[in-house]
Amino acid sequence: MNIHEHQAKQILKKYGANVPEGVFALTVDELVEKAKSLNTKKYVLKAQIHAGGRGKAGGVKILDTIEELNEAAKEMMGKTLVTHQTGPEGREVKRLYVEESSNIDKEFYLSCLVDRASSKIAFISSDQGGMDIEEVASSSPEKIITTKVDISNEISDKDCEEIIKIFNLNDGAKIQAISLIKSIYQMFISTDANMVEVNPLILTKEEKVICLDAKVNFDSNALFRHPEIVELRDLNEEDPTEVEASKHDLAYIKLDGSIGCMVNGAGLAMATMDIIKLYGKEPANFLDVGGGASKEKVSAALKIILSDKNVKGILINIFGGIMRCDVLAQGVVDAAKEINISVPLVVRLAGTNFKEGKEILDNSGLKLISAENLDDAAKKIVEAIK
Repeated sequence: MNIHEHQAKQILKKYGANVPEGVFALTVDELVEKAKSLNTKKYVLKAQIHAGGRGKAGGVKILDTIEELNEAAKEMMGKTLVTHQTGPEGREVKRLYVEESSNIDKEFYLSCLVDRASSKIAFISSDQGGMDIEEVASSSPEKIITTKVDISNEISDKDCEEIIKIFNLNDGAKIQAISLIKSIYQMFISTDANMVEVNPLILTKEEKVICLDAKVNFDSNALFRHPEIVELRDLNEEDPTEVEASKHDLAYIKLDGSIGCMVNGAGLAMATMDIIKLYGKEPANFLDVGGGASKEKVSAALKIILSDKNVKGILINIFGGIMRCDVLAQGVVDAAKEINISVPLVVRLAGTNFKEGKEILDNSGLKLISAENLDDAAKKIVEAIK
């Protein structure tokens, strides 16, 4: 689960990190009124969307007066920002954030994430702040260091010094940076975060170390332990079909292809997507209905797939274990009674009660294509949509 910059900064501040003072609002009038409380010579106006690259897309403005802030906010609110992370459709700006300006001397990059390969926490640091870290990794990999830390209640001073050594700070700033690393680490562990990224992390001319930007996302599987974080969720920033799928406890991710997939089990879902690509087409989604799905859940899944206008055909691939093939089949039939399935539908059933499931589908009157195995199913759905 992602959150906005202004939310991330408030959480970091709670754990002791130094961030600029700022205010956010959902309307221009509210924003301007709140901004009057800031003690600053210049106002930094930022569009709040769940994507990076806002500055290049016109989503960050530095303004001299409250009047200029008012005009810029009116222009920015409701604007669609297109960045390298939004895709060509962009994201509409529905909330704004304004903060005090900072007197920047140096910019750095700092992030913290789970390294699943080593089961450690990885800190990535660079003296090339403010740039895309992927670009730095490609052109100047020596300017990035990765420090992996064993998971524990606290991070050691030695690890902190290793993380920040590339910054080449003086003693005073180094003490602040070490304190910041400890704050980020504590916040990361305490909130079950997946990633914290500060880009740029700055050293001001007054020699203060400040998080000038912040992105945070959390492990969705751990959100039941953090109701205060769940409250920060902004459904406007999420794909509507993915939001609907989450209501039915479906693992759904929208993709750009033309073949909708309904599968039980993440591994089988990945294999199904791979074999669709092998035969020259692209999957329209990842969808795992889970091991113990009810017919209501299966029906909801099929409706979600068909809500995607790019879907030209559907491949249902079920290997029954806990999931019974007859339950899946009844869910498909129930959904078909409510919505018009006008695209080719290929079904491959195997495992628990697959004969009963096949019988339900055969007697349903639905126009569907049966497949013997996954390879056969992929060939048939690709052929059917040509």
